Amino acid sequence: MARRKDEWLTTEALLLIEGWARDGLTAREIAQNIGVSHVTFYRWVDEEETIRKALWNGREVANRKLENALFKRALGFFETETEITDDEKNGHKVRTYTRYYPPDTGALAFAMKNRMPEKWRDRQTHQITADIEDLTPLAELLKQ
Repeated sequence: MARRKDEWLTTEALLLIEGWARDGLTAREIAQNIGVSHVTFYRWVDEEETIRKALWNGREVANRKLENALFKRALGFFETETEITDDEKNGHKVRTYTRYYPPDTGALAFAMKNRMPEKWRDRQTHQITADIEDLTPLAELLKQ
């Protein structure tokens, strides 16, 4: 693989970087595919806007796919599936059916905690305010 930065600034090379990011490869794995150290690749990302954009665009596509899959799984969904089996008498047999995937409570909880953290986070904070004069009788009781 090409190890010089200028060889990775071509349209084709940038599409390759974007594709690797879209496929879920980390920056370290992309650097390994390119044939440079991760430190060198991070420097290229800092120095070259085109490389930075390719990496970001690829990750953005992957992130959207993950978000959509999580959302779909949280709500439940129907999916049409096809099964092909071998039948000695009749040859191949194709069966199409619809399968229901029920909502997944783990996916739902994760989505809600991230979409509405003020309402759904595990640890909620409450702020209590009081005048010091309101607490004086309580303080006197505790001293006894």
